[in-house]
Amino acid sequence: MTEVFDSPLPLLALLTSVGAATLVLLSHRTPKLRDGWSTLAAAVQVALVAFMLPDVLNGRVPETQLFELSPGIELVLRADAMGMVFALLASSLWLVVSVYSVGYMRSLQEASQTRFFTVFALSMTATIGVAFSANLLTFVLFYELLTLFTYPLVVHHETEEAVRAGRKYLFYTLSSGLALIGATAWVQILGIDATFRPGGFLSGLESDLQRWGLFALLIGGVGVKAAIMPLHGWLPSAMVAPAPVSALLHAVAVVKAGAFGVIRMVGFVFGVGLLQEMGAWQVLATAAGSTLIIGSVLALRHDNLKRRLAYSTISHLSYIALGVALLGPTAWIGAILHLVGHGVTKITLFMCAGAIHARTHRENVSEMTGIGRQMPITMGAFALAALSMAGIPPFVLFTSKWYLGLGAAEVGHQVFLILYMVSGVLTASYLFPVVFRAFWRSSPAFPRYAEASTAMVLPLAVTAGLALWLGTSPDFPFRFFELAEQISQSVTSPDSTTLAGGGP
Repeated sequence: MTEVFDSPLPLLALLTSVGAATLVLLSHRTPKLRDGWSTLAAAVQVALVAFMLPDVLNGRVPETQLFELSPGIELVLRADAMGMVFALLASSLWLVVSVYSVGYMRSLQEASQTRFFTVFALSMTATIGVAFSANLLTFVLFYELLTLFTYPLVVHHETEEAVRAGRKYLFYTLSSGLALIGATAWVQILGIDATFRPGGFLSGLESDLQRWGLFALLIGGVGVKAAIMPLHGWLPSAMVAPAPVSALLHAVAVVKAGAFGVIRMVGFVFGVGLLQEMGAWQVLATAAGSTLIIGSVLALRHDNLKRRLAYSTISHLSYIALGVALLGPTAWIGAILHLVGHGVTKITLFMCAGAIHARTHRENVSEMTGIGRQMPITMGAFALAALSMAGIPPFVLFTSKWYLGLGAAEVGHQVFLILYMVSGVLTASYLFPVVFRAFWRSSPAFPRYAEASTAMVLPLAVTAGLALWLGTSPDFPFRFFELAEQISQSVTSPDSTTLAGGGP
């Protein structure tokens, strides 16, 4: 039995980044003060989210009732175990990328910095809202706000290419939002309480039209931001944005919100039992399995480092989608750990790419021969993250891939275990040559030592270290493994978890 209790903490965690956005705007004439607000707010947000962790681990879930739109239609924030995983990941990485962003924007003397940091903070508001949404309506509201807040970041440079990428981004993500809104309205018409709960709330549906219609709308809706093929087209185009934005899109907010949404829909809307009965898990598993291989193959084709990393993200997000689609407890643990591990690892890679661009203005892999001599810390962090992405022990993505592969075998679908293994080899094939070119080939183009600014190098070194640390100690400091076990048991248990003290 999980107890839900009233608490202002979920709302305070969300309002922290709203406050940061406000203070950034008010401090536009004082750049140093303006730049500090995001970092301070991120630290406060991490503390607020972490403060709720002991209660959640003990089965007590903080909840904030926002307001009632009409009888039975409420906006509610609830910090359950799954929401805590995403909120802890997003808020802690926001702290790191805030420091990095200050260094990046100053190094390149980017224009419109006040606007950048304002919408950056608002994007975190929407992300925390997505994490702590207690029901489908609240989720859709913040999911759509995330699209609107991140659009100015995608088009930040305001070039023709950036505007085209932003238009494409809106077309994909707003279309997916319409699908989610339609599904939410359909659920409301059916008179179903759309509060997220382990085991789902659609298990009573008997009509195939209703089941498959809602499956198409909900999985398709979150599948766009999760970049499941063929819904991925917006993501490579969005790489025109500055490196901190790419880090935000791939590791903290947008695509992670999509992967998180897939987890919510599978485990907390449909439920394991219903998806097994429908056979719908096979549709999601096939799409995700295809994406993780095709994404890796496409990454091999690109010389531009950020685009190579974009297709890598497309592939690795489907590790998560495939893991939850397998519907087994071990695969679910792996999927949740991969959500965390990919966030920490991929943010490192994008910050490295940004540091290279800021220091050398080079963006293509073929131009980076010998760069390890000039930027040994940056490329060392890149090497550690590449090892993690390939699933080399003892890095964090080895741990998650181990559970994903074991989970595939556990439910008797070894074909997906083979796909995971093949994708790991492909990951090494498109990342290891970057490291080899940087350290084992020489070029007179680069001096002996000239790193980017400390504000950029320190964050990427920290996250590279975290990729190693979380591989050996996944429960320190935020108990990610314990949370993953708790979520997996509640979702895949034959008996649905019930909520007391204000729950449905």
